[in-house]
Order: sequence, then C-alpha cells, then structure tokens
Amino acid sequence: MLLQTYLSSPFGCFEIKGSKLGISSVKKVQKDPCPEQTHPEELQDCVQQLREYFNRERSVFELKLDFGDTPDFTVAVWNELLKIPYGHTTSYLAIAKALNNPESVRAVGQANANNNIAIIVPCHRCIASSGDLHGYFYGLDMKRALLELENPLSFGRQGSLF
Repeated sequence: MLLQTYLSSPFGCFEIKGSKLGISSVKKVQKDPCPEQTHPEELQDCVQQLREYFNRERSVFELKLDFGDTPDFTVAVWNELLKIPYGHTTSYLAIAKALNNPESVRAVGQANANNNIAIIVPCHRCIASSGDLHGYFYGLDMKRALLELENPLSFGRQGSLF
C-alpha cells in the first residue's frame, strides 16, 4: 500500500511517498501552505532524516529505497549518485565512465531528470565536466542552494564588490 505525507522545508513543500518496501518518491510540490499532518509510521524516518539534512545535521541518509519498475540503466545511474559524498560533486561523464559506458553522458542526464527521490538520491550533486551547473528539474537556483547547504565554502553565494 502506497503511503503519502508532506514536509515543509526551507526549500519548499515536499511530497513523500513510500511503503514498507521503502521510499519511492520525494518531490517538491506547489502547496501553500504545506499540509500539516501526522506522518505514517513507514515514512517517519524519511521525514526526520530530511529535516536533519535541511538543518545540516545529517550528511548520509539511511533509508530503504523502492525504485519500483525503473529501467536497469536508470537504477545503475541512481546507485552511482548515491555514492557521491555529501558536499561533493561529480560529473555526468564520470558517472557514464563508472558505468563503463562513456558515450552515455546524455542518458545519464536523462536518468537524473527522471529521479523520483530528490535529495535522497542526490542528482543535484551531478554537474557538467566543466564545473558548470546544468539541468535540475527544480531549476539551477535550487540546485545551487542545495550544493551551498552541503558545502558553503565551495558553493556559497558571491558577495558584491560594491
């Protein structure tokens, strides 16, 4: 049975879905205000760990994930994303190479775009080989903000010269 709850965060309202098999979806949704509710038992750990993450109290998620019937290549990309340490980034090309398929850079990007478990499967940590921020389904401002949350020295906002 699929369960659902909502979490209000500094980044907006997140809808969390899952079951006894694990978390299957964490998506930012346009709800104002974010629904206040009692969280189903199966989703409470996820809610708590996300709160800790947003408060810079957690750098590793310890949750069961349910990728459902996601294609094998996409799951392989997501598993590579899960290996990226908190506060670090890697490139789409590096993931393609880790999968022994350096020609699959665009497919890696597409797998990132199809990530249903935002933040926990940290596709925001994947950037272009040049170091530029590219593609994030919640926009580059949110991607930069998540990277800044994790590593303010490398991704902090630049101050004005005037």
